[in-house]
Amino acid sequence: MIWATSGFGVLAQQSKKIPVQDTGKFDRDYALEATMLGFFAKDGTRNPTLKAKKGELVRIRITNGEIMTHDIALEKLGIKSKTILEKGASTSITFKAEQSDTYFCSVPGHRAAGMVGSFEVVEGVISDVTIAGQLPLKDGKPLNLNFETGTLKDWTATGEAFANPLFSQDPSPVHEKEMNIGFEGKYFLSSGGTLHYKLTGTLTSVPFRVTQPFAAFRVSGGALQDTRVELVLAGTDQIIYHITGQGRATLQPAVVDLQPYLNKDIFIRIIDNETGISQIPYIANDKWAHINFDDFLFYPTRPDFPNELKQKDIIILPPLDPVLHAGLSGLEAAKVMTPPKGFKVTLAAAEPDIIRPISFTLDAKGRLWVVEGHTYPVPAPEGQGRDRILIFEDTDGDGTLDKRKVFAEGLNLVSGIEVGMGGVWLGAAPYLLFIPVDAKTDQPAGPPQKLLDGWGVHDTHEVLNNLRWGPDGWLYGTHGVFTHSNVGKPGASDAERTKINAGVWRYHPTTHQFEVFAEGSSNPWGIDFNDYGHPFITVCVIPHMYHIIQGARYQRQAGKHFNPYTYDDIKTIADHVHWVGERGPHAGNFRSASAGGGHAHAGAMIYLGGDTWPKEYRNEIFMNNINGARLNVDHFERSGSGYEATHKTDFLAMNDSWSQWLNMKYDPSGSVYAIDWYDKNQCHSSNPDVHNKTMGRIFKITHENDKWVKVDLSKASDMELVNYQLNANEWYVRQARTILQERGPNKKVHKALKQILNSNPDPTRKLRALWTLHVTKGLTEKDLTDLLSHENEYMKSWAIQLLTENKTVSPATLKRFTELAQNDTSALVRLYLASAMLRLDPGQRWEVVDALAQKSEDKDDHNLPLMVWYAAEPLAALDMKRALQMAERAKLPKILPYTIQRVGAIGTDESKKVLKELNDKLGKMDHSHENHENLMLIGKVLEE
Repeated sequence: MIWATSGFGVLAQQSKKIPVQDTGKFDRDYALEATMLGFFAKDGTRNPTLKAKKGELVRIRITNGEIMTHDIALEKLGIKSKTILEKGASTSITFKAEQSDTYFCSVPGHRAAGMVGSFEVVEGVISDVTIAGQLPLKDGKPLNLNFETGTLKDWTATGEAFANPLFSQDPSPVHEKEMNIGFEGKYFLSSGGTLHYKLTGTLTSVPFRVTQPFAAFRVSGGALQDTRVELVLAGTDQIIYHITGQGRATLQPAVVDLQPYLNKDIFIRIIDNETGISQIPYIANDKWAHINFDDFLFYPTRPDFPNELKQKDIIILPPLDPVLHAGLSGLEAAKVMTPPKGFKVTLAAAEPDIIRPISFTLDAKGRLWVVEGHTYPVPAPEGQGRDRILIFEDTDGDGTLDKRKVFAEGLNLVSGIEVGMGGVWLGAAPYLLFIPVDAKTDQPAGPPQKLLDGWGVHDTHEVLNNLRWGPDGWLYGTHGVFTHSNVGKPGASDAERTKINAGVWRYHPTTHQFEVFAEGSSNPWGIDFNDYGHPFITVCVIPHMYHIIQGARYQRQAGKHFNPYTYDDIKTIADHVHWVGERGPHAGNFRSASAGGGHAHAGAMIYLGGDTWPKEYRNEIFMNNINGARLNVDHFERSGSGYEATHKTDFLAMNDSWSQWLNMKYDPSGSVYAIDWYDKNQCHSSNPDVHNKTMGRIFKITHENDKWVKVDLSKASDMELVNYQLNANEWYVRQARTILQERGPNKKVHKALKQILNSNPDPTRKLRALWTLHVTKGLTEKDLTDLLSHENEYMKSWAIQLLTENKTVSPATLKRFTELAQNDTSALVRLYLASAMLRLDPGQRWEVVDALAQKSEDKDDHNLPLMVWYAAEPLAALDMKRALQMAERAKLPKILPYTIQRVGAIGTDESKKVLKELNDKLGKMDHSHENHENLMLIGKVLEE
């Protein structure tokens, strides 16, 4: 590895790395600006092809063009600079040119975003000289298409942008001082630069005859639809060519093939219809809302410019989304929303009664328990927190939360809340807290108890959040990628703790066990379960939707998985993203209304609120799109072992740029409550002064069929709670199950639940009975093993999960698992078996993993190839030879190459021996591409 600060480079020759002294003298010295859009040369070229002769000493230096982590690396040479973060910071790599290579940014996701270019070792002279061009003629005289007359002769202007558009200075008086224009001759044209970018207008040339097969002109400015240059066929208004700038100031040549239009008349039209004025209060105006132009010339052959601007390098942004409102009162905000026909949105509560609502839940009486996050974004010193918990109630059904109590105050950085099992559960980094509740007074029955500590606060909008009871009786929550937690009971040693920095976790309310349920993603701020008990999370920045499988590892926004042998992770189930354009998710902010609004999502609600809402919404997942100020809806379709998510029409537009709904939940009537952290700043900032401290709302979405009900399930009898498992509204199901879990085992309850389990024809009702039996300790191992023969795949799969709940199974159960792995026709069942293996001692996994790996029908499944690998990976350390033999039989992709890598990572003489034996065996087999790849991999592993 090479670090620019060391003064040395590294050259990889064969397997050796030879240092190259950085003397400050270079044969080729390249300087590039690094941004998420690519590496840019001073002449404006995006990802330029860098050239050198063999043996020359080369330095590539990058300067950060934004506040973002970047580096530069060479692929074949295997060298990398240090990582830079601050705008204006620089770093470099130095090396001897021996072979052509690829340079790129090695920060995860940046290469895929477009930060990649070519380095070429060439022979002969390296020159940038191109052929000469000539101005088009009219009536035998050259036209003023390069503006060297200092006037707009031969042009007609409309609007204000081209009233005084000619400039003769570089830096330009209408551009920022550090911008290099690089124009030809004495003058260039700009429709406003970064100083007068709000101006709009059009500039049109006189028509002229195409007398040569090629033309080129220089252009720069905004990569926007409405700042462009057009070549138009005279007399028809047919646009034969158009191009924009690429969001930079330096003029670059654009080359046009005019061969089809020889001897025809064309004209040039330069358009600036973009003001760049932001309609979002805290988003700056777009100063790139202008176009720069110079030097239109004809050429006899295609000219070759090293900094040619090519359309494929330009990533055009659509116009900013229209935002109708901002900074409204609560009543006004509700009025301007546009829900579907048959629905209405009403204000349930607003400031000053609720301020900064960051999380909420509903209790068994249908009341809202809401956290006011006054401490966010900076945690207070111990004992000085300012967060509080409020209890809201609608006492008369008019939609207004007219009764309000303060339950607790003085809390610190609370980010998640759930109620049940005798109290209130709070995510309040660095703690998971429990506050017992006196049900008669709605007051704490004791001080907060610190159940777990070690939760990080590195990034305070990525702490533990969105607490929710799972169907299995555990408390689930999510956690972001840039906060690093090492969780355990207070006083636990490091060895007794569990690391998490992205994913889904769970905590058992009575056994007090903590587990990471699945790892990966970005900053999930929403989790919910569908009718079959399958969890889903919504995330930000990376694609937004994931079906969460116990033990799975998912695509990460940043960082590496804790297990270094993961090799690959499971990607989104969504067939879409909610942002537009190819510049990445952030560039689509406030320009993505057509796609769903943007990359930032908060909340997850799978609507199971009864039968008053139209059927089309049941089992669909709702999430708030923060940048787009709208509720997105995704539809799930079963696909193989899991799901595919497709985008449905957005459910609701808030039409208010300050709107920031953080979560939504349905109530006993089937209506939906939503909390709104109402704030003009939509982005997390560690500066508390950036965020509004006085506002907050709770809204209620109601369908015309909804009927308000007053309930108190805490007073229901055991048998009434059992019967609630059949209710169409999942609110009753979940509340009743949690109450029965708290009340504990009851033979009458178990008998009634088993009647539902055995007799109800609906698999979802059977599952509800099964889950409630589980949380009330009403199931034996035999009950669950009997379900392994059930005809329904959901019943079998959940039996597998519950049998491995305690991370151990009997030999008889393990044998049944093997039979299922060999014979069951359901990919879902095989998925649960792979997941279950991750919970068992590796020594118990062999037969099941072997059978799963041989299922060729799962080779293209979204989940199974990687889930089987995660289960198989530790087996290499137990018995390398057996693991390789199993991998040879595998029909799933990657099992063999991953096993080769895993065995190689052991790094012993024995591991090298078994790999050599495999190498000899494969060398005598067929010459298939796959076989060749494995032989190459073994060679590489053995070299290392």
